[in-house]
Amino acid sequence: MAKKRSASSTRWLKEHMDDEYVLRSKREGWRSRAIYKLQEIDEKDRLFRPGMTVVDLGAAPGSWSQYAMHRVGDHGVVIGLDLLPIDALAGVHFIQGDFREDEVLDELLEVLDGRLVDVVLSDMAPNMSGIKGVDQPKTMYLLELALDFVKGNLKPGGDFLLKIFQGEGFQEYYKDLQKNFTKVVTRKPKASRARSAEIYLLAKGFKGRAED
Repeated sequence: MAKKRSASSTRWLKEHMDDEYVLRSKREGWRSRAIYKLQEIDEKDRLFRPGMTVVDLGAAPGSWSQYAMHRVGDHGVVIGLDLLPIDALAGVHFIQGDFREDEVLDELLEVLDGRLVDVVLSDMAPNMSGIKGVDQPKTMYLLELALDFVKGNLKPGGDFLLKIFQGEGFQEYYKDLQKNFTKVVTRKPKASRARSAEIYLLAKGFKGRAED
């Protein structure tokens, strides 16, 4: 006999199905409601231009890569990466793998083939346990890896947009961004659910790779 859904999961499902951004994304042909977070930030902060190279870390189910491809056009390059598979997206080069593994980073660098990146997006998050003392360090580790990649592969003047949760390691990370970029701003898009602790940091104007 099948188990009944819990009251909380039933509430979540109803909220999701009634969500204006879920309904709008289906109507407009986007992969998920997350597109509206990126779109709002892009419209405010002008992230994308035609011909740019964009790397999307934590790309599944693909709406950010889909939107970025729409904005950079046929002469642009979008590379998405995620542990989970995504259905093919026109123009997007997708790598399935764990960003924590050296082989996956090597594959990403091979696809870039020496090309520097204009914008790095990171919507990455670990599988959440609901225990902050476990989840926060895992999240910060992923973000440290993303920042390492940014420092080695972002063009001077390039931008880095990332999802983050306030907690242990947040202030140190914020200071590291300030050291490496000309401006760091906080964004909480309307499409972020009010109860969600997520915020986005947009680091603009990469100062360039430090000399060894």
